[in-house]
Parts: sequence; structure tokens; C-alpha cells
Amino acid sequence: MKAAWYSKNGKASEVLTVGNWPTPQPGPGEVLVRLHTSGVNPSDVKSRAGRPLAFERIIPHSDGAGVISAAGADVDPGRVGERVWIWNGAWQRAMGTCGEFIALPAEQAVLMPDHISFEAGACLGIPALTAWQAVEHAGDISGKNVLVVGAANAVGNYCVQMAKRKGAQVIGTVGSPEKAELAKARGADHTVNYKHDDCVAQIVDATGPSGIDVIIDMDFSSVDRFVTGGALKRHGTIVCYGSNDMTRVTFDFKTWLYNSVTLKLFLVYDLTPNERIKAVSGLTELLRQDALRHDIGARFTIDEVAIAHETVEQGRTIGNVVIEL
Repeated sequence: MKAAWYSKNGKASEVLTVGNWPTPQPGPGEVLVRLHTSGVNPSDVKSRAGRPLAFERIIPHSDGAGVISAAGADVDPGRVGERVWIWNGAWQRAMGTCGEFIALPAEQAVLMPDHISFEAGACLGIPALTAWQAVEHAGDISGKNVLVVGAANAVGNYCVQMAKRKGAQVIGTVGSPEKAELAKARGADHTVNYKHDDCVAQIVDATGPSGIDVIIDMDFSSVDRFVTGGALKRHGTIVCYGSNDMTRVTFDFKTWLYNSVTLKLFLVYDLTPNERIKAVSGLTELLRQDALRHDIGARFTIDEVAIAHETVEQGRTIGNVVIEL
């Protein structure tokens, strides 16, 4: 099969190789999926750029969508022909979705409604599942103020949509007028440019005395300013699923303590079995209802995989980056 891989860390243009790779075969409990699309996420490019390799060669990307072409032992053969989307394709595995085929546990290939495109399916594994879990951790947000940091990004976009469906008043931070337009189109009631010095003050003005009930943030290393700046109300909640600084993060503990802040952290790759079942089931129902909009920012071929990685690293594209296989 045709695939892309790397065998050392470095720049995309220097370490990514495209060529022939042996087509995998499904083992017991596995399915073989003929992939049509592969989603490129920030975690994928960070792994390629600098995370120590656990395998000699790695086919990148955890997300993708395609059609089941074979079923291994102990898997219902009736699943052959199903249109599916993939989660955790490259998590602790050598073979991700940036190839024509992937063999993986059957539960990681989720039935996809016919009206959902393969491009949209490549956006679900990390962005949509992260958003689902973040909003789930937020609790009952009906009628409450929710701040989504990075509201036009891949995860934030879905967070806005899901929070609005739960009846929240959504304020989103964005980095440009174009991203503000997208966030509002997806349901944000108010947007604030996080690049402006008075970003926190604008959020405080937007919510008035009631303040923010829940902050959903992708960068724990920069969330402290919302607490010390008075944007988060007392007994408010912060839900966070990542950080630009992955080692040591400082924050004003006294202010957090005296405001009784609740902090909820999670890693989408490492949901508990019950959390995963609930998330996949909930997302499946939203897809069945066609309740989510999926924004594709750029499409590339597998031969352009290095350009796709560079596009994600530059962060200029609005929407998900997808490779068509």
C-alpha cells in the first residue's frame, strides 16, 4: 500500500517519506479499513517534530475515515463494507491513518452515517471527541456563560456548537476577524481577539457581573490570566485538554484557592472505557441528526503530506487539515 512515514524527528520536509509499505492484515478482534481520508492534528505534527519514537518507523495521524474491507477472527463479517471513522489510530501504535489501509481493534472503527463525508469523518477522532468530553466535563451549562478559548480552532469550533446545543451563552476567543466570523457562524454569542491586551477586560465587559461559569481551554499555561483578571466567577470551573508548556506551569494558587476554582483535566487518547463509550455514542447521535458542521480548511494528497504538516504548524488555515488517500 502507499503510505507516509518517518523514522526520526525533524522538519516535515526532511523526515517524512512517501512510498510502499506492506498492507497490514487484521488480527483477532480487528478490522482492516481502506482509508479515504486522514486527519492532521497539532498532536500529529508535534509527535513527528520532537517526541521520542517508540517504533523504528511510524505512519502518523490518529484520525481518518474509510470503508472496512476485511474482518479478523471474532469480528462480525457483516461489518465488511461499513463506512467508518477512526479514533486513536496512531496512539501507542506504529501504524496510523496516513496510508491506504489500517488494521486496528474493531471498536476503533465507528459506523458513520451515509450522509457524513469521509472528509468530515477525518475530523472526529480527536477534535470532535475532545470537544464532547470537554463539554461533558463542564456539567449543566444551560443558561450559563461558557468561555471557549480558540473558538474557531478544530476542537473549539465543535465546543461552541455542542455548548450552544446545551443552552449555554458562549463567548469565544479568536485570533482574527475571519476566525471571529466562523465562531459566530457556529453559534458563539460573542467573540474576543485574544491577541489584544485588553482581552480579559473585554470578556469581563461581555459577561457583566455574572462572570464566566466555565472556561474550556486548550492551553493550561495561559489560563491563569482569566482567573486573576476576574473573568471566571467564584466557584467556576476550568476544563483543559492541553498546554503549550507540557512540563511546569505556574499560576496564582492563592487566587484560585480563594475563588474555589474547580479544575478538570483530561487526555482524549486516554478516556476511561465508560467515558469512551458515552462519547462515541453521543457523537454518533449528533452525526445521525446532522447536528454538527464540519469545517475543512485545506485538503492535500498523500504526496503533499509534508505541506499538510507545515500548514498545521503555521496555524493560518481556518478549519481541519485533511489528506485524501
